[in-house]
Amino acid sequence: MSIQTVNPFSNEVIATYPLLQPNELETKLQLAEQTFRLWSKRSICQRATPMRELCEQLKHRKKTLATMITEEMGKLHHEALAEVEKCAWVCEHYADHAERYLAPQVISTEAKRSYICYQPLGPLLAIMPWNYPFWQVFRALAPNLMAGNTLLLKHASNVPQCSQAIEHLVQEAGFPDGCLQSLLIDAKAANELITDQRIRGVTLTGSEFAGRSVGSLAGQYLKQSVLELGGSDPFIVCDDANLQQAVDAAVTSRCMNAGQTCIAAKRFFVTPAIADDFIQGLINRMQMLMIGDPNDDQTTLAPLARTDLRNDLHNQVLCALDQGAKNIIGCHIPDRDGNFYLPSILDNVSPDMGAFQEELFGPVASIIRVRNTDEAIRLANQSHYGLGASIWSKDINKAEEIALQIEAGSCFINSFVKSHCALPFGGIKNSGYGRELGVPGIQAFTNIKTVWVQ
Repeated sequence: MSIQTVNPFSNEVIATYPLLQPNELETKLQLAEQTFRLWSKRSICQRATPMRELCEQLKHRKKTLATMITEEMGKLHHEALAEVEKCAWVCEHYADHAERYLAPQVISTEAKRSYICYQPLGPLLAIMPWNYPFWQVFRALAPNLMAGNTLLLKHASNVPQCSQAIEHLVQEAGFPDGCLQSLLIDAKAANELITDQRIRGVTLTGSEFAGRSVGSLAGQYLKQSVLELGGSDPFIVCDDANLQQAVDAAVTSRCMNAGQTCIAAKRFFVTPAIADDFIQGLINRMQMLMIGDPNDDQTTLAPLARTDLRNDLHNQVLCALDQGAKNIIGCHIPDRDGNFYLPSILDNVSPDMGAFQEELFGPVASIIRVRNTDEAIRLANQSHYGLGASIWSKDINKAEEIALQIEAGSCFINSFVKSHCALPFGGIKNSGYGRELGVPGIQAFTNIKTVWVQ
């Protein structure tokens, strides 16, 4: 069996790769375990040396790597450059801060001395998605390698080039063989890995469906897991918001990466006082977006990563229209080559519609008209997702009060949601559990050990 990588702009097959055979997978698993025994004994300072070199390799090769990302996944080239630069940042961040993040914590008790220490668990399985084919991997890679674990990477089947490139970068940076290995395997083989006693934890970024499957299996085999799943993030615009700033951020958040990001603003809550002006602003900005070759600097909206994903999105839009949503702009597939979807606005979306409850993974904005802020909060929380939220108001105290009432892992005031190396990232409810990045991200797959000295 094999997997193919297809250019989303031209739909041409770039390359075909054979899947690993069971004996090849076993060899890689053995190497991950053997390498862990050596790598975990190195000091954090020693681990930081190849991590800093990996940072430099990313900076040096960012243009070549960005071209690969654009070719394989379809995002705008300048967005791909920014993604590689962010990967360099996370490597530098954990090289600089891992020692402090993992420092033993002395706790005052009746013992002569008592403290908490953080020790690596062993080989981990990282199951990663295609929408940020480098960043999603590196935000797991950097903290976990610095913690002393090793990683087996099961990347999405449509980005095998990126998966193998990451393994090569890690090797060339000076990490021991087996610290990170790319596995070209299918979901069945990945599930079998989770059941193997040598795998000590699983981190997954992906769909709610994938999270339920992996989380259930990991729990059955008592493996630690971190799940970052889907989102239907609310974007609440208060009456006193700076509308121009809110509109600009709304379009950026909804349409970056062609709308294929779990923390993109998806549900836009507006009150009567500002609804019409806000929507008109969205229309004006979205109509300025230009679809085309993602390598062309003039292009501002890239194709979706796969044809089936584009078709699924269109079916969700058609369902919303059948349920009573109003088509403001877009809402159809353009007559041209490539996996494009026109920037779209659905108005009069209500909680009984799929466009309210489901994740729309593409450049489609759902408008929810509310009477006041209290109703916006109530409806924002009327979702089984809880990843991020964005609140817009000139009254910062009021905005913070709203943020504290929103059921989400991150709330951003007068900014769209984004991830930051120093801050925990993750969700609640059906958006998953556990945290990446920051201090929790490096401690997630460690043995948090109590030591008591009498």
